[in-house]
Amino acid sequence: MIAVLAMTSLSSCNYNSLVEKQQGVDQAWAQVENQYQRRSDLIPNLVNTVKGYSTHEEATLTKVTEARAKATSITLSAEDLTEENLARYQQAQNELSGALKSLLAVTEAYPDLKANENFLNLQAQLEGTENRISTERMRYTEAVRDYNTAIKKFPTMIYAGWFGFKEKPQFKAEAGAEKAPEVKF
Repeated sequence: MIAVLAMTSLSSCNYNSLVEKQQGVDQAWAQVENQYQRRSDLIPNLVNTVKGYSTHEEATLTKVTEARAKATSITLSAEDLTEENLARYQQAQNELSGALKSLLAVTEAYPDLKANENFLNLQAQLEGTENRISTERMRYTEAVRDYNTAIKKFPTMIYAGWFGFKEKPQFKAEAGAEKAPEVKF
């Protein structure tokens, strides 16, 4: 009888702790999505501003628009976080990041655009958003590490399995990220 009470008490404490950790992961994921959405919302204004100055950059503008459409078409709820789904989501976001880099590189050829107050404001907002994305991804990674560690510890691992707590995926580094970029002057 005492053993049953002890196990019930221990499992409810562990269960509550795991629920809190899982909610922390879900909240951190929501913040990652929120920042990606903020970036996505800035892009149409940026594209329209560039479009007004660069009549010869239609391919780059189209690439950004298509990458944005692809990235926003992939939605991923906290319940659907799996290695495969997160990889697909991250790939679409990375494609959008690459398209934005191309767009910003194109602007170097347009001195009037680089001096445009609206463009400078949008560029600053985009840079700030990229920093927020990085911060929120770090917070998500920390929440996932904490949660995944908790569900693997003994005796919690027993209760975690009983109650359906499963490991959450982490972000993976982009291909080639292990190599430092080569800078030539």
